[in-house]
Amino acid sequence: MDIASFSIDIFKYILAGCAVAGVANWMFWTKYNSHIFRLKTWEAGHAAKKEVLPLRLQAYERLVLLIERINPTSAAVRLHNPDLDAKAFEHLIIEEIRAEYQHNITQQLYVSDVAWSVTERVKDNTIALIRNVGAGLPPNATAKELSTVLLAHVAALDENPYDMALKTIKSQLMG
Repeated sequence: MDIASFSIDIFKYILAGCAVAGVANWMFWTKYNSHIFRLKTWEAGHAAKKEVLPLRLQAYERLVLLIERINPTSAAVRLHNPDLDAKAFEHLIIEEIRAEYQHNITQQLYVSDVAWSVTERVKDNTIALIRNVGAGLPPNATAKELSTVLLAHVAALDENPYDMALKTIKSQLMG
């Protein structure tokens, strides 16, 4: 055996070994990088959820507070002013409801579509209820009379829409 053929054989073995090592390395790094990418993606998603969860909880809390504040029972008691006539009191309650809603409008970013639509529907129905009750009163009615009729109307409902809205919002939070 001469030195030239020995050198060629050594070169072939080294080249074949390098090719096998290169293919194995490429296969390993492809899987490794894919795994690392999935891990980083999961970590980023987990971190985002960790940051958004407190905001979601706060948004649901604010919706519950909004529903409680626009409930005619609490609004009539909270805003009662014996010096007002029924029309002025009706206007005051409706403006307060609209202000509460506008104050909380950005919460829709963090709550489910169902929870937000329930909130909107309750707000719209409450304003309609207050207007209907106000339209049924005589022109010289007082704020106390409006409150009395309003509270009686809410008490006469078979199912309290405010309690139902709160249940829906809570179920959306848990679901």
